[in-house]
Amino acid sequence: MAWLERKISAGIQQRIGPEYAGPLGIIQALADGIKLLLKEDIIPAGGDTWLFNAGPAVVVTPIFLSCLVVPFGEHIILTDLGIGIFFWVAVSSIAPLGLLMAGYGSNNKYSFPGGLRAAAQSISYEIPLALCVLSISLRAIRYETVDTVEAQSKYGILGWNLWRQPIGFIAFLISSLAECERLPFDLPEAEEELVAGYQTEYSGIKFGLFYVGSYSNLLVSSLFVTVPYLGGWDLPLSLPPILDHITWGFDNGTSEVLNIVIGVIITSAKAFSFTSVSIMARWTLPRVRMDQLLDLGRKFLLPVALGNLLLTASFQLLLLE
Repeated sequence: MAWLERKISAGIQQRIGPEYAGPLGIIQALADGIKLLLKEDIIPAGGDTWLFNAGPAVVVTPIFLSCLVVPFGEHIILTDLGIGIFFWVAVSSIAPLGLLMAGYGSNNKYSFPGGLRAAAQSISYEIPLALCVLSISLRAIRYETVDTVEAQSKYGILGWNLWRQPIGFIAFLISSLAECERLPFDLPEAEEELVAGYQTEYSGIKFGLFYVGSYSNLLVSSLFVTVPYLGGWDLPLSLPPILDHITWGFDNGTSEVLNIVIGVIITSAKAFSFTSVSIMARWTLPRVRMDQLLDLGRKFLLPVALGNLLLTASFQLLLLE
């Protein structure tokens, strides 16, 4: 993720980017991680030590818990919970609490406003995000993420919720970027205003954990855009019936493994396409003001997501009648 961001930003800015650490600079992020491991861990003398130490862990842990319900392929999922994507919406709301803990525990005039901004931003955009998920759930019989993908695979690309829920998709996309605190919504760590926001006082591996959390959150959000709206591991075009039973010259077990690998590749390609768009947005769009950020979430996305939910519910009632 870090390599992809650096290469895309370098292309936008007409420069080369990392190229010496491994082939095409692919292990540059690993080199940076090792460097952060060797850095001194500094704790502010006037800060709250417990909150300062716990903040990065509270940020990273919910993001990895979200991976429990991500179907990377047809049979590649850790836990197919009955609540499905609602688990991600619930768990992702914990991460901003870690940012608030980090900002408050730093006892810094730049860190604390960054933590407060993260909490306010999360509250503003979680509700539209949840409403978009509810709209998807109204169209599904069951709420598991695997069933959400299978329900979209009946008609190929035309069966994707991207076409059935275009308003919800746009609202979900914007809300996901805001939840990831990516530009133009990176107000909690605005460098020009707050130096680095909640992470100003951090160093060493704790500073690195914030970057791990940021990129992991972006990847998980990309996967959750892919699963409910872009058909997950489903191919954009339906294969002819004769190709559905192709064995590729292998026995049944090997052929099944190959199909699973292809599904994982398709899911990853869709997720990284969304990731690339968010990275290009970071290096293209200017940062919005805090009041504009909150107005967008509460005065625009919230009514739009609520209206989309009501429209979906109305169509479902008409279909049942």
